Amino acid sequence: METWNIGVILLFAVMATAFMGYVLPWGQMSFWGATVITNLLSAIPYIGTTLVEWIWGGFSVDKATLTRFFAFHFILPFIIAALVIVHLLFLHETGSNNPTGLDSDADKIPFHPYYTIKDLLGVLILLLLLMTLVLFFPDLLGDPDNYTPANPLNTPPHIKPEWYFLFAYAILRSIPNKLGGVVALVLSILVLAFLPFLHTSKQRTLTFRPITQALYWILVANIFILTWI
Repeated sequence: METWNIGVILLFAVMATAFMGYVLPWGQMSFWGATVITNLLSAIPYIGTTLVEWIWGGFSVDKATLTRFFAFHFILPFIIAALVIVHLLFLHETGSNNPTGLDSDADKIPFHPYYTIKDLLGVLILLLLLMTLVLFFPDLLGDPDNYTPANPLNTPPHIKPEWYFLFAYAILRSIPNKLGGVVALVLSILVLAFLPFLHTSKQRTLTFRPITQALYWILVANIFILTWI
């Protein structure tokens, strides 16, 4: 359970880092994306307005907001790195899953050097792909509107987040009520934290649970559909 929930916290931290990094170029989409998303916090009763003004560093999205987002974007990766270490420690303690879903002391091999080399190879491949994208194709995934400098007096006709947030944006805009949209948006991700409480069996695999497998693929299909629309 601890391993899973730390993974959920990691998901939230990575999403926050990605959003704050998206604001840093300070283009039109960055500015208005920050304005729209931070304004959602004003739907929180009693403390919403105060919280928004604290994040903004004033009464509107401005240079103070950019400075704060830069600071958060700088600090969060260190927090993520620490959480990754804790996550791996818990994973090393509990062990990974297997096709039978049952723990066994037979046929075990040491984590080092077998899995450390395997993980290192995976990290190097991902870094190679990332560096190739950043150095040779920096504009491949960028929004053309974000190359226009931020202008608070000119609202873009179509404000939308990056592709990896489109599923959440679809949930948000599907509910007319502001507070309802925010609650649905948060719960759509926070629901992952409650999954360990619903699974009490010692057998952790999904191999013998066809209904659960079907629900999993429905979830995957929903994410793709929400991203597409």
